[in-house]
Amino acid sequence: MIVAYGIANLLQSVAAARTTMQHTFDPGLLLRLAGHRAYLVGLVCQVGGFVLAFLARRDLPLFLVQASVAAGLGVTALLGVIVLKWRLPMAEVVLLLLLFAGITALVLSAQPAPSKPLGTAGVIALLVALAAIAVLGIFAVRLQGAPGSVALGSLAGLGFSAAAVAARPLASAPTWDAFLTDPLLYLLIGHSIVGQLLLGLAMQRGSTTAAVAAMDAAGAVPAAIVGLLLLNDKIWPGREWLAGTGFLITLAAVIGLTRYAEPQHHHAVAQETTRAVLDGGVGGRQLPLVAPRPAEGRLCDSESTGPTQAASTRAASTRAASTQAASAQAASTGLRRPITRS
Repeated sequence: MIVAYGIANLLQSVAAARTTMQHTFDPGLLLRLAGHRAYLVGLVCQVGGFVLAFLARRDLPLFLVQASVAAGLGVTALLGVIVLKWRLPMAEVVLLLLLFAGITALVLSAQPAPSKPLGTAGVIALLVALAAIAVLGIFAVRLQGAPGSVALGSLAGLGFSAAAVAARPLASAPTWDAFLTDPLLYLLIGHSIVGQLLLGLAMQRGSTTAAVAAMDAAGAVPAAIVGLLLLNDKIWPGREWLAGTGFLITLAAVIGLTRYAEPQHHHAVAQETTRAVLDGGVGGRQLPLVAPRPAEGRLCDSESTGPTQAASTRAASTRAASTQAASAQAASTGLRRPITRS
């Protein structure tokens, strides 16, 4: 699960950085992102991670599962080092070790237990939350820069947190009929789609650090509180301090890792974009923007033959240069110049 979410984070952030900025709360952004192969592969990984997380929520408390989902950023950092040649400073090594220690503490403190039913009031609360998050997203999308990343990332985290709350009791459905007719299933889908759209908008605002950090905080903390208060999430007696410490360490390590991953990620995207521009043209070669000048020796010969022939030669040279420039321009746009006979 952690590995799947880590791969999804990396690929989806790359696709979001290459997509035109969206200034409205338009679901069409998801379709444009789907035009990138990296986003589709990342989405497949995210769905795989979601299925594993859904199965884990059947017996494990939300504070453990949500922290594990956020810990996928550690895998993103490692993949950046291996695939994109990111640097691995000592501070990031320390953060990765803290992340591992935090998850270990949560695993040792979490007591498996089935979820309690959420009830009608809980279903209505999730429905109201879905509408409120969507309305707030319409206004938050107008913000630019870091404020927009924080606002949209926080709303995305709230959407994913609500989806996790809906998934915990839904995972305990006794039969497929009960699973498919449970309103929690459709609230889960709705919150996931809205959260995915908000996350894509947040990553386009120029600060992946702010977007991911806000999403992780807003996605982990509310779900952990609701799970402990309403859904029968349990901690082994006497290990409450271990659970609290592990949760805080995990969340702090994830936010710290975003700080180191963001500048390296944007540098990698900029390098790929520059390489694509430099490698343009026909056959991978840059086309000349100015037609080459005629040979000097030929001009001297033409000038020595008299004014009339010199003028004729210069006119022919000008026509040839114009023809060559037009051919170069047509080739650079991918069009074929028609062949004419003189």
